[in-house]
Amino acid sequence: MIKGYSYQTLIGPMTIVEMEGYLVEIRFGDGERDSYQREETFVIKKAHQQMQEYFQGERKVFDLPLRPQGTEFQRRVWAALLDIPHGETRSYKELAIKIQNPKAYRAVGMANNKNPLPIVIPCHRVIGSNRKLVGYRGGLDTKEKLLGIENVQDYQ
Repeated sequence: MIKGYSYQTLIGPMTIVEMEGYLVEIRFGDGERDSYQREETFVIKKAHQQMQEYFQGERKVFDLPLRPQGTEFQRRVWAALLDIPHGETRSYKELAIKIQNPKAYRAVGMANNKNPLPIVIPCHRVIGSNRKLVGYRGGLDTKEKLLGIENVQDYQ
């Protein structure tokens, strides 16, 4: 059974979704039209608590049971995102090189866009090769806020 619960956060409403004890999705917005059982489970509460700690600058690494659903390629990209340290950024090209597919930077961008667990799997830490902020499902203003929480200043 899929369960979800919505919270108001520093960056606006977010919905945290779990299935069978694993975090499977974090959605921007209140999730009012989504079809899942509305329940604040232990895993959802833990995720919300850790996200609040992150927003307050008190948490740099998340410790949650994750089960993102995606293709093998997407999961490789998401695993590489987890290796980007708090307070640092990487370009799409650098990620493509990291997953040993240097010409796949556009596909890396698409996998980033499909990341079901933003913030926890830190796709906001990916910027353009020109060091500019590019694309973010939650909007560039949200991406800038998240990088600000981490005191990232290596983008224009």
